[in-house]
Amino acid sequence: MAMEEQQPPPAPAPAPPELRYLSGLGNSFSSEAVPGSLPVGQNSPLVCPLGLYAEQLSGTSFTTPRARNLRTWLYRIKPSVTHEPFYPRNPTNERLVGEFHRATTVATPTQLRWRPADVPLHPDLDFIDGLYTVCGAGSSCLRHGYAIHMYAANKSMDGCAFCNADGDFLIVPQQGRLLITTECGKLLVSPGEIVVIPQGFRFAVDLPDGPSRGYVSEIFGTHFQLPDLGPIGANGLASPRDFLSPTAWFEQDHHPGYTIVQKYGGELFTATQDFSPFNVVAWHGNYVPYKYDLSKFCPFNTVLFDHGDPSVNTVLTAPTDKPGVALLDFVIFPPRWLVAENTFRPPYYHRNCMSEFMGLIYGIYEAKADGFLPGGASLHSCMTPHGPDTKTYEATISRAGANEPFRLSGTLAFMFESSLIPRVCRWALDSPCRDLDYYQCWIGLKSHFSHDNGGVATIEPAAGTDEKE
Repeated sequence: MAMEEQQPPPAPAPAPPELRYLSGLGNSFSSEAVPGSLPVGQNSPLVCPLGLYAEQLSGTSFTTPRARNLRTWLYRIKPSVTHEPFYPRNPTNERLVGEFHRATTVATPTQLRWRPADVPLHPDLDFIDGLYTVCGAGSSCLRHGYAIHMYAANKSMDGCAFCNADGDFLIVPQQGRLLITTECGKLLVSPGEIVVIPQGFRFAVDLPDGPSRGYVSEIFGTHFQLPDLGPIGANGLASPRDFLSPTAWFEQDHHPGYTIVQKYGGELFTATQDFSPFNVVAWHGNYVPYKYDLSKFCPFNTVLFDHGDPSVNTVLTAPTDKPGVALLDFVIFPPRWLVAENTFRPPYYHRNCMSEFMGLIYGIYEAKADGFLPGGASLHSCMTPHGPDTKTYEATISRAGANEPFRLSGTLAFMFESSLIPRVCRWALDSPCRDLDYYQCWIGLKSHFSHDNGGVATIEPAAGTDEKE
């Protein structure tokens, strides 16, 4: 496919020295900001070191089997229970959805695509107010389902922290870095990286580069994990050691009127307290926020013929009780070599029992020569046909040297894929960013069928195709 050579965004400035990380996914970590602040030999002594309070944050039920049991012990200056009552947030964010029913959402099999939305300069929007739901399925209250959001923020969170009691957030920044403070410490997340904030953690998002936008998937009732590798073996795809969690960091200043914004049952509530929630001096456990650099993903691909299924590009999965079926997969399409012989190398035409929401972080997606832009999105729902646009198909089948190895570079796309059928929010359907002519990208596909020459099609070069590609 003809492709303009693009490069990923320039590398960000080095992280400040206080941003140190712990390596590994699923590990049991220990971290202390002050030496000697972690209890030795037990979780909840009569008196904790340095006069701290012990508080457990459970990510699974107490009796979940050990291999999947998630919990972390936090040792804090004041316990998180020390706050005023929760009240419905006013003003609330009416575009944040956790219950996908007919009153607020629409079921449609139509292929959908959105152009990137500009980050508004006014009014002030922090991460909470800049978050809006595009589609989803199920119910946060019933603890089964997912939501897909996007965000466009122009202001750092000041004097407040966000807590999602409904599920895990997987955040994919597309423009602008995020400096995320959590109860376990700080994470600096750049475009080309992802961050997972597990259910129940309090966090605040600062914008060191100014206005920022990106994508968020939220899962109810389960957690992300690495996919099984099957015949691939022991290595490949995302390596556990490349996932990074924060080290303990705390603040102890008095903060009158500090606000906790809690997402609960799809609604927002606020409570005030007189201290920062980031007062955890030490912690230990295996339930922690983490980030991952997508450039460290080791893709696997065919080395002879045919295009592999996109499941081989899964970074993280949230499984269901049915083997091999995901509530939500996070899949990426990174730079890589394409070498399959006598093979149509872009993604094939497809109708899928899963539903696919795609985003583009930078570059050009290999199956869409035009119209799919960084910061944009598309949705191809269950059994809705989709695949390369006309320009991509014609350029690919007529390209001289199509069997030569070709390095796909300067691109990074991703997909949230789910077994549940999504319902789309009305404002997403009515958005001025929606590409109402998306279907036109396939209308030009023509028949190459030829019966007279034994069923072998004669391919004429597409108009404007450079035979030297």
